[in-house]
Amino acid sequence: MWRHLRELYEYREVAFWLAVRQVKSRYKQTLLGGAWAVIQPFLVMVVFTLVFSKMARMPSEGVPYPVFSYSGLLFWMFFSTSLTTATPSLVSNSDLIRKIYFPRETLLLAAIAAGLVDLAIASLVLAGMLWYFGVFLRPAMLLVVPVLLLQLFLTFGIVCITSAVHIRFRDVGHALPLLVQVWLFVSPVAYPLSAVPERYHLLYMVNPFAGLIEAYRRVILSGALPGGNVLAPAALVCCATFVVGYAVFKRAEVGFADIV
Repeated sequence: MWRHLRELYEYREVAFWLAVRQVKSRYKQTLLGGAWAVIQPFLVMVVFTLVFSKMARMPSEGVPYPVFSYSGLLFWMFFSTSLTTATPSLVSNSDLIRKIYFPRETLLLAAIAAGLVDLAIASLVLAGMLWYFGVFLRPAMLLVVPVLLLQLFLTFGIVCITSAVHIRFRDVGHALPLLVQVWLFVSPVAYPLSAVPERYHLLYMVNPFAGLIEAYRRVILSGALPGGNVLAPAALVCCATFVVGYAVFKRAEVGFADIV
């Protein structure tokens, strides 16, 4: 695996230019361009506020619900966008794969990097919301970086598996949107972790996004350190997913050019 990672580092410029191409093609011939990176999570936040806060009276742990939901949606949308764009990237770049050699996972990294651009744009809205609702910046907010790194490990590991399977079975592309929607509602994006009954906590924390979303909210909204009982299970799952997913991808990579 270290040999593959070193080779991937040598092809970092390829991944960079593939990411630039991905960003340009995503907003090509659109009227609003990069504003779509803000519009999507913002509109979902509005819907969540109306349904979960106004109608269902969902608690938000003393934080205004729009900020509470948007702080979770921001990172969830990054994951869902990366997953749905990276999974079919090998098939959509089949001509490139058949003609020249480069580490195939650079296509996956390019899709994830393009999602990071959307995340950066949408984060500006979160900063404005924090200022508007009087949630001030704290040094602990810098801990968003290591939590995001764990999410990147998780995302890359998952797309390694889904993209490799998608080459053989195109059903994956049809199933992903449904799976993403289900995963959204079993993760504490629209509701706090405290809303989950105590007897289900151990099982619930198997979902890595339970710990990740809770960690994001603690460092951003409360300026507190994410507890080990929250982040440790998520970190374990994220790292294990990265190792297993990358190993599966490299093992399956040999036959990509023949199948795709």
